[in-house]
Amino acid sequence: MSDVNQNKEIVRQFFEQIWNQGDESAIDRFIAEDAIGNDPKFGVGRESFRAQWRKWRIAFPDINFAIQELVAENDVVVSRWLLTGTHLGQYLNKPATGKKISVDGVSIDRLKNGMVVSGFDAWDSQVLAAQIS
Repeated sequence: MSDVNQNKEIVRQFFEQIWNQGDESAIDRFIAEDAIGNDPKFGVGRESFRAQWRKWRIAFPDINFAIQELVAENDVVVSRWLLTGTHLGQYLNKPATGKKISVDGVSIDRLKNGMVVSGFDAWDSQVLAAQIS
């Protein structure tokens, strides 16, 4: 398998294991200890990601990222995804509504030694907020 295809599979498994299966131990396998991202709420580093991941899993226990498309070049993988779930726990000070959510988004991840070292996520948080109001 070429490095590009291997990187695409790593990103696919990142979403599958961490988010879709809810495997917290997968965070240690896929996210570098000092990983950085563009979302200040997720902070810097693996443990900051883990803290935010736990909040998302409580708010949307059935969270699912359906990968629509993966494009890779060198050590960068771009994924277009559809996030779905059910609002069953508090999210941004909003108590559970039981409503279903569906939001499109894109992630741009840089990998090194089989782990995500940086990520940039783009999605419309206002669409999600409107769906649970």
